[in-house]
Amino acid sequence: MFAAEAAGLEEIWGSQTVRVPRPVCHGASRETSWIVLEHLDLKPPIGEAWRALGRNLARLHQVTATRHGWRRDNTIGATPQVNTPNEDWIAFWRERRLGFQLALARSNGYRGRLAERGARLMEKLTVFFGDYRPVPSLLHGDLWSGNAAMTAAGEPVIYDPAVYYGDRETDLAMTELFGGFPRPFHDAYRAEYPLAAGYERRKPLYNLYHVLNHLNLFGGGYGAQAERMIDHLLAQT
Repeated sequence: MFAAEAAGLEEIWGSQTVRVPRPVCHGASRETSWIVLEHLDLKPPIGEAWRALGRNLARLHQVTATRHGWRRDNTIGATPQVNTPNEDWIAFWRERRLGFQLALARSNGYRGRLAERGARLMEKLTVFFGDYRPVPSLLHGDLWSGNAAMTAAGEPVIYDPAVYYGDRETDLAMTELFGGFPRPFHDAYRAEYPLAAGYERRKPLYNLYHVLNHLNLFGGGYGAQAERMIDHLLAQT
């Protein structure tokens, strides 16, 4: 996990688009494992830092690859995240993201309606894309409000990534989940790199991945939330 996190931070660092803490070292023994990062004096973003983060994230997303995925697997939270590359984004999202989480949910005992409705959604993914074929953009991968801050000098910083190359809308969708990023961030991002038509329709499809992951990690009410999201998505097919 820490080796993949270090590699992801280096991938973002190498893009020279948005600040991340630079990895110093990582390792493991029989008793424990660790990662050491560059120390940054961080505090919650305010004002211009949010606008700068929007611009910088848009520049990160303009760093692209030829296929969706990454050179190695990593984790999303504590859950394995499979990044085997694929040129077909819809197939990648079906197999490596939603399909993986739905299969994990079944193995965790969440069957019945969630599994049945989730399988139906998997069959209908093409409906949400039409002619939209995203380029594989460099993604943070786990960009909620708890993974963004600013330095004492006001420079925005992101950390704790789950890096891969994929549709940039997945990062944007998550910035509207679990608290959300403020309007200045979104305005600055769109001014730098406008979104394609259909984002609002795809947004819950992308955030379903994270809600399913929270179900698999924490249980509780995330199952009902996932079912509501699937019902909403199926109603559009």
